[in-house]
Amino acid sequence: MSVTEISRSARGSNSTTQTMLETAATTRLLESKGILDYSGHVSTRIPGRDAFVIQIGSTSRAEVSPDSMLVVDYDGNVLEGDGQPPSELPIHLEILRARPDVQSVLHSHMELAIAFTMMEGVKLLPMRARASRWKSGIPIDPDPSHIKLPEQGRALARTLGPHHAVLMRAHGLCLVAESAQALFVDAVHFKENATAQMQALQAGAKPIPLSEAEIAQIEKMEMREWHIKKLWNYYVRKALDEEALPQAWRDELVPTKEMLKRDRML
Repeated sequence: MSVTEISRSARGSNSTTQTMLETAATTRLLESKGILDYSGHVSTRIPGRDAFVIQIGSTSRAEVSPDSMLVVDYDGNVLEGDGQPPSELPIHLEILRARPDVQSVLHSHMELAIAFTMMEGVKLLPMRARASRWKSGIPIDPDPSHIKLPEQGRALARTLGPHHAVLMRAHGLCLVAESAQALFVDAVHFKENATAQMQALQAGAKPIPLSEAEIAQIEKMEMREWHIKKLWNYYVRKALDEEALPQAWRDELVPTKEMLKRDRML
């Protein structure tokens, strides 16, 4: 089946096809924002199946499509698709095994995030409002090498623990979220937050992170589900206009007006 045929049939069809499409779109969006480049990857659980999707490791992150996605089980076996998964597949296997609440995982080599693993006495902290997502902490895993072995993946999952982000010493980061769309939005805010703290450091000032009281006030006003839809709508439309996403995917990815209606203010 061609990319166009898969894309047009995605909404309302089987969960595997829809998950492939959304994960491919998320990967392209992350590449367009400079969060992924020639490397890094996204995985997403398939609802109703004991498996997840992830791209073929050799496919350009700027050209990922449903055709270049693989269905993989939690033993690392490729169930569907023609190609090899990324060499760091254990990252996704072990985090998804350890965290049943997580539906989607990003591994990125964001340079800005890496910088916070190479400064003595400096921790990446919640600075901007949306960074309340990481109020529980952003731990650093000490292994700077590629995570290719199961035991490395398990160690990384332990470092992540109950948190929503983990930095990897001199290597990169992982983010986890409840959907591929939420993962993309979190990645945008993660980069914004790291940029804000770095700007404060570069200005020679002492960064002032959000206090517990400020985070509580932010979360009191938060509407995460609606916010994710709003940002997804903006970035998908922008990517379609800039041809970073194929026009054939428009109907399946752009939220309808009904989807974007708020049902509450708080």
